Amino acid sequence: MEHHTHDRGHDAGSGPEWLLPALVLSATAVSYLLLVRRARRRNPVRGWSRWRTGWFLGGILLLAVALLPPVAPFAHEDFRGHMAQHMLIGMYAPLALVLAAPVTLLLRTLPAARGRQLTAVLHSPPARLVTRPAVALALSTGSLAVLYFTPLYNTTASTPAAHWLLHAHFLLSGCLFAHVIAGPDPAPARPGVRARLVCLGIAIAAHAIISQLMYGGFWVDIRAPVPQVRAGAEIMYYGGDVAELLLAAALVSTWRPENRRAERREAAAPRETTAHA
Repeated sequence: MEHHTHDRGHDAGSGPEWLLPALVLSATAVSYLLLVRRARRRNPVRGWSRWRTGWFLGGILLLAVALLPPVAPFAHEDFRGHMAQHMLIGMYAPLALVLAAPVTLLLRTLPAARGRQLTAVLHSPPARLVTRPAVALALSTGSLAVLYFTPLYNTTASTPAAHWLLHAHFLLSGCLFAHVIAGPDPAPARPGVRARLVCLGIAIAAHAIISQLMYGGFWVDIRAPVPQVRAGAEIMYYGGDVAELLLAAALVSTWRPENRRAERREAAAPRETTAHA
C-alpha cells in the first residue's frame, strides 16, 4: 500500500483553535477543586483524598500536553505525533481521571435529590449496558481497527470537526474502559476480577495485533509516509503495553478480597445468632 504525505487541510498552529480546549480544561480542573472543597466542608473528618485530587489534576495535565502546543501542531503534521496524542488522550489521561473517582465526589457533594437521580442513572439499563466489559472493549479498542483499516482516519485528518470528535471518542471510550476495569466509582454491572483480567488481556492482544499489522502495512489506510506509520505503530505497541500494565496495577490496587469475606461473615452472623438462641 502506498502512503501519501499527511495534510490536515487547516492551520493546525493557530492560537484561537487551542484557546477553547485550554479554557475547558482549566474550567474542569477548577470545578473539581471546588467540589473537593465542598466535600471537605460537609464532612471535615472524612474529607477527600489528596491522592484522588492529584490523579485528577494529573489527568488534566496529560490532556493539556496532548491538546495544546507544541504537541498538538506536531500531531497535525506527523502521524507519530497523532499516535502519541492518541496514547495520552485515550489511555493515560483516562486512567488518571478515573482513579480520581469523580462520580463518588459528585455523590458526596450533590443535594440528596440530585444524588438519587444520579444513582438512578447509574443503575439504568443503558448505563448497565455500556459499562459491560465487552461493550467498553469494543468502543475503546475495537474502534481502532475501524479507524486505521478504513478511510475514517484520513477523513478525520482533513476535517477539523471530525478530528475533535475523534479526540472526544478517544477520551470517553478510554474513561469508560478504565472505569469498567479498575475504577473506584460505583459500577452496578461490573463483573468479578477474573472477567476483568480476561477483558484486559484481550485489549492487550488486540493492541499488539493492530500495531503489528500497521507496522507491516497490512490493510491499513493511512495517508502518511511509511517511516511515520511504522514509528506510530511502535508508539502504539510499547505505549499501549505500558498503559495497560498501569491499568492492571490499578485493578490489583483497588481489589479488596478481604471486603467480600467480611461481608460474608456479617451476613452469616445473624444466622449464627439465631441458631444459638
